[in-house]
Amino acid sequence: MVRAVPGTATALALPFADAEPSLPVARSVPAEPPKGQLEPPKGQLLKWIGSKQRFAPAIVATFPKDIGTYYEPFVGSAAVLATLAPKRGVASDVLGPLIELWSAVASQPQDVIAWYTERWHAMHDGDKVSVYRELRDSYNRQPNAADLLFLTRSCYGGVIRFSKVGAMNTPCGIHRPIPPAEFARRTAAWHARLATTRFVHSDFEAMLDGAVRGDLVYCDPPYSDSEATLYGAQTFTLSRLLAAIDRAKSRGVRVALSIDGSKRSGQRVCDVPIPPGLFATEHAVTVGRSMLRRFQMPGQTLEHEVVADRLLLTWAA
Repeated sequence: MVRAVPGTATALALPFADAEPSLPVARSVPAEPPKGQLEPPKGQLLKWIGSKQRFAPAIVATFPKDIGTYYEPFVGSAAVLATLAPKRGVASDVLGPLIELWSAVASQPQDVIAWYTERWHAMHDGDKVSVYRELRDSYNRQPNAADLLFLTRSCYGGVIRFSKVGAMNTPCGIHRPIPPAEFARRTAAWHARLATTRFVHSDFEAMLDGAVRGDLVYCDPPYSDSEATLYGAQTFTLSRLLAAIDRAKSRGVRVALSIDGSKRSGQRVCDVPIPPGLFATEHAVTVGRSMLRRFQMPGQTLEHEVVADRLLLTWAA
């Protein structure tokens, strides 16, 4: 079993001035992607909360055509990255095993297939829940890409939830993970899309500060009220991200930001203040019912828990 040696993430804190709550931009809903627009690979490689797999073509359709280097500092499920399949890409995340996993998909896909196949047979031949708990315990003892991969495909709803001390605690899902042959097919497709991207274990700020004029940075940060639970207790703050976007914009870097536009925490609507003038264009992307709320409220239909993301662009589009 392959083990990862977790790296250390940069944790910087920069102040940002108090922001006005409104954004004076044109509102529109992204149209269907034009014919010939790249589609995401068929089938997700990871099951991941907040994945943009279904909506990635509409997001990519708003991107400029003349991109120098494409940066994605909150890579997550890599759905937008794999849809764009940039000629030069740099993707990062503070979750070390996730970066190790995507690096292997890009450069050593046969290793990834072997990781998955070994764990799939262990679950298929044994007691499903017991094997799942053993893998989860293995990951919590020493976080690594191989265990994380299979946990994302076998945990409840793809919700990688962490305790306050950083231990994954999501229960086993009710579904059967996809068979190895199908996973191998998907891995080959994702490898082809990601082979030209470099994966870096890094805080988002270093990525934004490293971009130059003509580059594009797409940010899909964690929801402001859930990052500590769903993303390994990282020290993310929206004000620090907005400050980094402002610096990048001043250098001629184009930045796109997906942010929750109707997110609730319990009964409270989360306020997401955006500084006026930082973004030039806004699109609304309706992403459906919240998987997190399904996890929190099992058995309910959740008609009133529809999530709408805001796609903000620093350039006129």
